[in-house]
Amino acid sequence: MKKRIEQKNDNKEKLKQLHSQIAQCQLCEETFGFKPHPILFGNCNAKIMQISQAPSKSVHETGRPFHDASGKKLRNEWYQITDEEFYNPDNFYIVSMAHCYPGKASKGGDRHPPKICSKTWLRREMELVENEIYIIIGGIAAKYFFPDEKISDLAFEDKTINGKPAYILPHPSPLNMKWFKDYPEFEAQRLPIIRKEVHRYIK
Repeated sequence: MKKRIEQKNDNKEKLKQLHSQIAQCQLCEETFGFKPHPILFGNCNAKIMQISQAPSKSVHETGRPFHDASGKKLRNEWYQITDEEFYNPDNFYIVSMAHCYPGKASKGGDRHPPKICSKTWLRREMELVENEIYIIIGGIAAKYFFPDEKISDLAFEDKTINGKPAYILPHPSPLNMKWFKDYPEFEAQRLPIIRKEVHRYIK
């Protein structure tokens, strides 16, 4: 027990130091053409590690993850939890393939998250957070963990990451409406299963 407590305290301190480094990261300033704003949220003992694509412009401006239309759908309709439960750092460690809003793409929508971010930071965060389950949101994040599988299949499967249960969600963005229309069974049949798992771990 003593060794376990020491390990948790060690991880807590290491994550604090890592967050400090990420907060100062400006690796992508030249690529973005504006000052990056790394978004950080969660404790090392968070039960759910939620990994998505990248912060939106609204999140870039507010510093609050999923503070946008996608977040509202995710919390209220999909998870069916309160804002207080979602923004409890002991419940959720919220991170993305890129910590910063990457800017608008020339053809609409946001740019894809730069790969240097996940290579530099994400794996280190995953080593320090002692979560119970993973929730992976969106095709880009799903492809990072399961490169040979389609999200249309993954969204209906129970997977594991680092030996822990992992559930894959399509992105709740309003821009993803076609996917929801093509796969209505996701919200009708699969989502209640994932919601039940979320409720198991939140405080």
